[in-house]
Amino acid sequence: MADESSSLIVNNSSSAIMESKQHPLHQIAETPSHKLLLKQWLKEEELILNRIAFKETQIDSIRKEITQLYCFFFLFHSTALLLLFSTSSSSSSVAAAAGEGKFCRRSWIPSLCSLLFSLGMIWAVRYKMDVEAHTEKLLEREKEDWKLLGKCSGELKKKGLEFDLLKEVDALRRAKSLRVESSSGKAGVRKWSALDFATLFFFTVSCSVLALTRVILCY
Repeated sequence: MADESSSLIVNNSSSAIMESKQHPLHQIAETPSHKLLLKQWLKEEELILNRIAFKETQIDSIRKEITQLYCFFFLFHSTALLLLFSTSSSSSSVAAAAGEGKFCRRSWIPSLCSLLFSLGMIWAVRYKMDVEAHTEKLLEREKEDWKLLGKCSGELKKKGLEFDLLKEVDALRRAKSLRVESSSGKAGVRKWSALDFATLFFFTVSCSVLALTRVILCY
């Protein structure tokens, strides 16, 4: 009985050792090609994560700059209108005595300055919003690549030697190409976008400021 129990223990231990050797991670560690591919994918995942974090920080910075442009736009026009109103009010008696207001004759000067400033701000906001949209597309692409690599590296860890390198790598390439084709196919013609609404908003406010400038200086 003692010999049988000892033989069972030896058999169980040997079978446990054989099972541990058949673990996928152990198989990958003993296979140079699989080991190299796993290291490469893990390193690429880390690089993609770093790029994702950088692009997210970049998008936050761009949005802050857009907000600052909005604030500067309203601050400039409100300050300019207040200065014009105070100047016109203080000189209203002199202008009435002259018969025709000199401020009204020269109202094209602040109007031109306001128009040029508004056009510059519209261009700056459109440029920043274009950069933001482009960066968001790159960020989405990086996230999809990270998901694909994570899926492939997980399959490699799970299958071990059963992981077909040529087949799986080719599947990864085809998945990336299909993702590019689908993203290009989705980019259809849109009637309105946030960029168009922002441009229309700035144009409306600029026209209102021009009208207010004329009213302040001439009436």
